[in-house]
Amino acid sequence: MHRIWVSGYRSYELNVFKDDDPKVTVIKSVLQQELHQRLDASDDEFWLITGPQLGTEQWALECGLALKKDYHQLKLSMMLPFTEFGQQWNEANQVKLAQLREQVDFVASTSDHPYQSPQQLRNYQRFMLTHTDECLLIYDPDHPGKPKYDYQAVKKYGERNDYRLRVIDFDELQEAATEWEEREREKKMSEHGY
Repeated sequence: MHRIWVSGYRSYELNVFKDDDPKVTVIKSVLQQELHQRLDASDDEFWLITGPQLGTEQWALECGLALKKDYHQLKLSMMLPFTEFGQQWNEANQVKLAQLREQVDFVASTSDHPYQSPQQLRNYQRFMLTHTDECLLIYDPDHPGKPKYDYQAVKKYGERNDYRLRVIDFDELQEAATEWEEREREKKMSEHGY
């Protein structure tokens, strides 16, 4: 069995406010490529484990759902840092979270209580580190945001444990965006007979 923790920036940290933003397409493409590589390399049970946050975490689950039809060994888990997570969100985001929860293979909370203190978030991090084999993080150390805390925790944990960290930074995302734009341009040209 292999278990990967996928996390990264929240959607608002990337100035993404709509699902059809081209940035989402690029990030999902990069995530799918990373997951394809790992899934192609193994027939063992493979768990994609992530949180419920809007942005990278939910996009990772959407990628996983798309990949499940081709990879029988893929299982999806959404771990919540506390109960009642997302209840303060607007209705559309709550509906999206509820739909994802219904589609994944496993949902649980690392705390039995609603949000009470930052300790719940540290406990969540600890759980994710000790229940996964590696972390795939959309994060650029030159542009800290919420993923900074996960990045620091993974780096520290990796110093004492056999734990891999794969960071996809803004340079890599920009390269993927350039490739995506080129493909889109070629597609439009062929559609118009050029």
